[in-house]
Amino acid sequence: MTTQNRRIRWGVLGYARIASNSLMPAIQRAAHSQLVALASRDEAKLADARARFGLTRTYRVYEDLLRDPEVDAVYLPLPNSLHREWTIAAAEHGKHVLCEKPLALKAAEAREMAAACARHGVLLMEAFMYRYTERTKAVLDVLRSGALGDIKFVSSSFRYLMTNPASIKLKPELGGGALYDVGCYPVNFIGLVADELAGGAPGASRPDSVVVECEREGGVDVILSGLLKYPGGLIGSLHCGFNAQARIVSEVIGTKGLLEIPHPFFDTPGPLVLTVGEERREIPVPASDRYRSEVEDFAEAILQQRAPRLGLPETIRNLEVIDRLLAASREP
Repeated sequence: MTTQNRRIRWGVLGYARIASNSLMPAIQRAAHSQLVALASRDEAKLADARARFGLTRTYRVYEDLLRDPEVDAVYLPLPNSLHREWTIAAAEHGKHVLCEKPLALKAAEAREMAAACARHGVLLMEAFMYRYTERTKAVLDVLRSGALGDIKFVSSSFRYLMTNPASIKLKPELGGGALYDVGCYPVNFIGLVADELAGGAPGASRPDSVVVECEREGGVDVILSGLLKYPGGLIGSLHCGFNAQARIVSEVIGTKGLLEIPHPFFDTPGPLVLTVGEERREIPVPASDRYRSEVEDFAEAILQQRAPRLGLPETIRNLEVIDRLLAASREP
């Protein structure tokens, strides 16, 4: 069978909402992919998946799915604290892994996961689906056009009001907290801009200094703001939280212009706003299918034996910055 006609057979470890509502439907829409199996410890969830997705291979034990020879790759939407354990287990069974963000709780864990996957000859990628949108492409086009001049400042916010007091996102033992859940997006976006400015390899730019303010409740950060200063003078500002009105926006400011990016992490249609001097214009952005594009890139990377669009150097850099932000947030 030629690579063009081959399909990656997917299994899913855990029937989280993002799996059932986003990734599993995306696998079914995607080229070179086939959804074949699910593991969940909840029989009611397995029954729901059989009804919704027509699955015939369902497992109550995660290891049983990993032992299935008909599964080539797994998508892992488990709580953050379980990413390392099950990514390494999947690699040991020869399965490629698309793991939800954040890939791990610490950069050291991510390096261990990457080493395990390399040792077993499987691909590993963090599921930052916003990197596959027309909006992200449009942002990069503006940055590369020079329209903003010398870029001096980038800010990015991702916050919402948490209404479920029982959410795993509020449990420290499961890797909860606003920075892990939504703050990782602004960290990634600022890193993306910094890499573009430096003209180096993705994941190469790191801030010289990090300053943080945050509030904690129940052992997790519920609101956090940070400032990052980069060697070339770029200042990055990030904000995330669970405890107030939703606000999801980014902006990039240079010596010539300003780029405003509403909903930077979504794939809905809507314009960017570019202001150069006194001239303000909208840059239209069409809708995307971010989850499908992510799945297709990962499947094609497996089939073509190449790196996916989002590489591990960026993922590890992201976690290094998160490590520093969390350390700074706990300093007296």
